[in-house]
Amino acid sequence: MFNSLLLVLLIGATAWAGAAIGLAPLFGVVLPYVAVVVFIAGVIWRMVYWAKSPVPFCIPTTGGQEVSLDFIKPNRIDCPSNTWDVVRRMFLEVFFFRSLFRNTVADVRENDPISKGPRTIYFSSKWLWVFALLFHYCFLLVFIRHFRFFMEPIPSCIKFLETIDGIMQVGSPRFFMTGGLVLVGVLFLLGRRIYDKRLRYISLFNDYFPLWLITGIISTGLCLRYFDKTEIAQVKIFVMGLTHFAPVTTAGINALFFTHLTLVCVLLLYFPFSKLMHMPGVFFSPTRNLANNSRRVRHINPWNPPKQYFTYAEYEDTYRDAMAEAGLPLDKQPEKAAE
Repeated sequence: MFNSLLLVLLIGATAWAGAAIGLAPLFGVVLPYVAVVVFIAGVIWRMVYWAKSPVPFCIPTTGGQEVSLDFIKPNRIDCPSNTWDVVRRMFLEVFFFRSLFRNTVADVRENDPISKGPRTIYFSSKWLWVFALLFHYCFLLVFIRHFRFFMEPIPSCIKFLETIDGIMQVGSPRFFMTGGLVLVGVLFLLGRRIYDKRLRYISLFNDYFPLWLITGIISTGLCLRYFDKTEIAQVKIFVMGLTHFAPVTTAGINALFFTHLTLVCVLLLYFPFSKLMHMPGVFFSPTRNLANNSRRVRHINPWNPPKQYFTYAEYEDTYRDAMAEAGLPLDKQPEKAAE
């Protein structure tokens, strides 16, 4: 946990110091181009790799009654039996995290009055679903709002989104609700890994690093907007130059901006090779995108080549003399012994 935090702090400090001593073009021009190329190439490579992976068996994860007799009501979402049911299930999974909504927690209750001792109890836990949904949707809205730096004129849909997001105006500049809520969401996910003993026991470096990295991105972004402010017009000119492959000077831009940009670039570099690829990966998961129809449809292994079978009769014909010398039972005696 602390190693990942130190690494994120080191990356941020390096970018800030580099921008302060005149290396802003490296962190503001070269690194973003490299990060975008690696991100696009890495995502495409992972998706092609998954698409080419054979799925010879019907292995959907189900959580309800499958289609059976007519008088037994099936659960067509948790146990889809056709393509339309799979589409409905995937829609609820992708947009509403339905499987996470069904999350349960196991705990040991000491001195339980029923069992007169320790007893394992199970109960529904919706907090993870609430904060995961909050984090992902707020992160998406923040990402969409940032398109204002890449477009001129700014599309009306983005202006409308900013108006709704900042409808509860607090101070100047206007406070955007998604900026604060996404920080709350990621801090909950991070705190859950830190304070839950069982989850902390199985957590690795690659579980903490993206959470600390996203926390750093959000924190530096909030600081740039509300505290250590930078010239927004100059930032937009700089970003527009990157978008049109005509970089402009970095003079006059706060060094904290390059820290924020560097952390974003590191996230793009890390994304295709990490667990964060679950975003496109859910569409390629055979536990989610298959119908549970193994009783009605025969699934044949598509990549299993034909085998050359060696029957027992052929085996005995080949090794009959050696088997006779060893005293093994034979279906057909050797010719000399038969004579």
